[in-house]
Amino acid sequence: MAQDPYLELGVSRSATTSEIRRAFHKLAKQHHPDQNPGNKASEERFKRVSAAFDIIGDEAKRKKFDAGQIDADGRESMRGYGGGAGPGGRGQAGGGFGGAQFDGVDLNDIFGDMFGSRGGRGGGGFGNGGPFAAKGADVRAKLDIDLEDAIFGGKKRIAFGDGKTIDASIPVGAVDGQTIRLRGQGTAGRGGPGDALIELTIRPHPLFRREGDSLVMDLPVSVPDAVLGAKVQAQTPDGPVTLTVPRGANSGALLRLKGRGLSDVRGNRGDLLAKLVVTLPEKPDAELERFAEAWRKDRPYQPAKRRT
Repeated sequence: MAQDPYLELGVSRSATTSEIRRAFHKLAKQHHPDQNPGNKASEERFKRVSAAFDIIGDEAKRKKFDAGQIDADGRESMRGYGGGAGPGGRGQAGGGFGGAQFDGVDLNDIFGDMFGSRGGRGGGGFGNGGPFAAKGADVRAKLDIDLEDAIFGGKKRIAFGDGKTIDASIPVGAVDGQTIRLRGQGTAGRGGPGDALIELTIRPHPLFRREGDSLVMDLPVSVPDAVLGAKVQAQTPDGPVTLTVPRGANSGALLRLKGRGLSDVRGNRGDLLAKLVVTLPEKPDAELERFAEAWRKDRPYQPAKRRT
């Protein structure tokens, strides 16, 4: 059984969704296999933090885990067999079952039915596909998705090594390295099928890039637009929008597009930052060169150093 996901991510049980997400980002970046080639320990830790985020990074699963309805592996918990002794130490089950409350219940009847030991009845024993039969093995695969899939969610078809194909739902706010679990899509077993575990990789985007929790893009602007100000068109994950470039804009200035950035697990959108890049014409311009020569002669200046 996996470790408690809160402990795995190093957050408290009262942590907010944002705090859980930040903890996962930090650990996933630190232990990502691409950052630690050949390091098996980091690879295993990366898998564990991804599995932990799959549980408590999802609001519905987190509620079930907190309520004891699923365990740290995301499997449904067997209620009534764990925990310590109840008040006053009541219970007939002994230490092996944590002192659960069984007043007025004949445990021999219960276990006799479970193991098929009463009168040859074939109940759910270890070998008969009952509650103690082994589930099938989990299957694993990797899936490359686009940045837009991570922002908006969607459906992707994935093929496994045995030829089986599954339509997987990509959750809104998916992050690079996240593992999603598809219940009952693994190998068949007497106790039911295992699960399919799919590790997500977000492909590099030709225009947008992730910097921390922000989505950033470079926005080229012409020299006249930078000097005089202008309305320019910029691409976003939702489609093109019109931005206002202020007069006297310099390269590196940021224009903020609210609600056009990354999604969190609840679908709340962050901002997109457009970083201005003042760009000269691709071909030399004789008139611009003459103007620059006169400007340099009559109005020399040194650009101020930008703070990093």
